[in-house]
Amino acid sequence: MPIQHFAPPPHVKAPPLSFAARAGDLLFISGIPGFDAKGALPDGFEAQFANVVVNIKRVLDEAGATMRDLVKVNVLLTRAADVAAMNALYAGAFGPPPYPARTTCVVQALPDPKMLIEIEAVASLSK
Repeated sequence: MPIQHFAPPPHVKAPPLSFAARAGDLLFISGIPGFDAKGALPDGFEAQFANVVVNIKRVLDEAGATMRDLVKVNVLLTRAADVAAMNALYAGAFGPPPYPARTTCVVQALPDPKMLIEIEAVASLSK
């Protein structure tokens, strides 16, 4: 089966990448930051998190999947102080349990200094 690529939304100025790539029954979602529908990056952590979730859901929907199909999630944060807020927001957005497997890392920086969070994921499309 050929690899299927999913382009970034037209309003997002993305580096040279696919927002997601499907290989067989797996969908690999690139790290998605918190850009809004106009391609802007809000200042607050909660707003960026909400935008990340909207963008992940859009990619999943385009591939015929839902949040319940997520197998593995990697969360990158630029501030350790956001871990508790992220866990609370994550529970609502990625729940109810069981949740996908997850790794959370606090990193020194993301490509844009205003980025507070980026999430990448793998989903199973075998239904």
